[in-house]
Amino acid sequence: MEKLLLFITFFSSYFTALSFGKNQIEALSHLYEAKLRSNSTIDKSHFIASHNFLGTEVNPQNEMKERDRIEKLPGQPPVRFKQYGGYVTVNQKAGRAFYYYFAEAQHSKESLPLLLWLNGGPGCSSLAYGAMQELGPFRVKSDGKTLFKNKYAWNYAANLLFLESPAGVGFSYSNTTSDYEKSGDRITANDNYIFLLNWLERFPEYKNRDFYISGESYAGHYVPQLAHTILYNNKKVNKNVINLKGIIIGNAVINDETDRRGMYDYFASHALISDGTWNKIQKYCNFTADSSEDSDECTDATTEAKRNVNSIDIYNIYAPLCSNTSLTDKPKKASIENMDPCSEYYVYAYMNRPDVQEALHANVTKLDHDWEPCSDVIKDWGDSPSTILPLLREFMANRLRVWIFSGDTDGRVPVTSTKYSINKMKLEETTMWRPWFLSGEVGGYTQVYKGNITFATIRGAGHQVPSYQPARALSLIKHFLGGTDLNSSRQ
Repeated sequence: MEKLLLFITFFSSYFTALSFGKNQIEALSHLYEAKLRSNSTIDKSHFIASHNFLGTEVNPQNEMKERDRIEKLPGQPPVRFKQYGGYVTVNQKAGRAFYYYFAEAQHSKESLPLLLWLNGGPGCSSLAYGAMQELGPFRVKSDGKTLFKNKYAWNYAANLLFLESPAGVGFSYSNTTSDYEKSGDRITANDNYIFLLNWLERFPEYKNRDFYISGESYAGHYVPQLAHTILYNNKKVNKNVINLKGIIIGNAVINDETDRRGMYDYFASHALISDGTWNKIQKYCNFTADSSEDSDECTDATTEAKRNVNSIDIYNIYAPLCSNTSLTDKPKKASIENMDPCSEYYVYAYMNRPDVQEALHANVTKLDHDWEPCSDVIKDWGDSPSTILPLLREFMANRLRVWIFSGDTDGRVPVTSTKYSINKMKLEETTMWRPWFLSGEVGGYTQVYKGNITFATIRGAGHQVPSYQPARALSLIKHFLGGTDLNSSRQ
C-alpha cells in the first residue's frame, strides 16, 4: 500500500508539472493590457501611504518561531543554517494570512542584515522564483523531489526572508474569498507592512537589525511602496519601528510610459522586430500616462511586435526554451551556472508534494487550488500607479540607499526602459558610466547619482538575474549591503 501511495504521489507530481497556470510574463502582460483598455477601472493615481494605510494589527507571537522551524526539507542536502516557514496573520477578521520562508545567514547571522525579497507579477510567488530558482539556498533537480545547494545564495550576505503576497499567491490565503477580488498595490503594501510588524514580533532579534527590501519586475511597485509605508509609519510615531536602510530593485516596473517605450526600442535595437514595425510604433503609439486607448494603427504594430517575439523567452532573449516539461526518474546533472530552462516545472512539482508542504508548514488549511508560480485565484487588480518615480525621489530626500539593476538580456522590462526612467528624473551624476569587474571580467556597467541612487547592469543576465548570472548577482548584493561601490578594478 505504501509503495502504491508513493507511486500515486509521483505520478500526480509528474502530470501536474505539465499543466501549471500562468507565469510572470503572462501576469505582467495581463496587467498592462487591462491598464490600456479605454474602459479600464484600474486606479493609476500616485501611491500615498497616508491615503492608503488601513491601520496595524499586531498579535502575540509567543512560541510561534520555534513552531515554524523547518528541520529539513525533503531531498535537501545537509546545511548548517536554520530555516523557518509558516503563516503570519495580517487580518484576523478576514482570516487573511501570508506564507513566508526564512533562511538564516550561512555565517554571522547575529550581525548580518535582514533582507526581504519580493517577486512581482503581480500575483507571482517569491518561493517559485526568488527562493527556488534565483537567490535562495536551494534549487530543485529535474526529478521534482531532490534539492541541490546554490553556492551563490544571497544568505551568504544576509538573513534572507521570502514572502508570498498578496493573499491568493502561492500558499498565502484569505478565508474571505472576496479578498481575491480586491487585490491591488494599496492592500498589498498595507498587508506586507502588517506582516513585517508581526514577523518581527515572532523574530524579535531582528527588530533593530539593518533592514533592506529587494525584488524584481512588478516588485518595482511592491518594494518602493512598502518602503514608503515604513517611512510614513516611522515618522508618524517618531521612531524607527522598522530600521529600513535601503531598497534594491531589478528589471523593475517603475514608470509605465518609459517601460513600454523602452521595451519596443530594445526589440528594435536587438533585431527582434523590423524597422518598419518599429517606425509604426514610434509614429502611432502614444505612451504618455494620460493617453487614451491605443489607436488601431498602434495596436496593429504592437501586435506584430508581439508575434515576432512570441517564439523566444522574452525574459532572456538568448536563453534556450524548455523543450520537455516532463520530470525525470533520475535527476539530470544540475548546474547553478547553467540555468535549466525547465526549472519552473521542477519547482511546481516539488512545491505540490504533500511531504514538502508538511515540512514547510504550508497549506495547513488545505486550499482548494494547487500551489502555482503565479496565481490563478487573483482575477483582477484594482490599483497600479502609472509611476513610482516620486517614491524614489522621496527616498533620496530621506537618504535611503537605492540600487536599481538590470540584466541586459531581458526584453520585457529591459535596460533601455530603466535608463529612460532614470533619465526622466534628471538626476545629477556623481560618477561616470563605467564597467565593474568580478574575477577580472566585466560584470556589467554602473553609474552613481547624487542622492544615494546607483544604477548597475549585469552582463549576460535575463529578467531573473540571479538565475542566469548568480555570481555577478551575489557580488552586486554584497556591495549593496556592505555600502561599497561596485569594483571598478580588474583585480
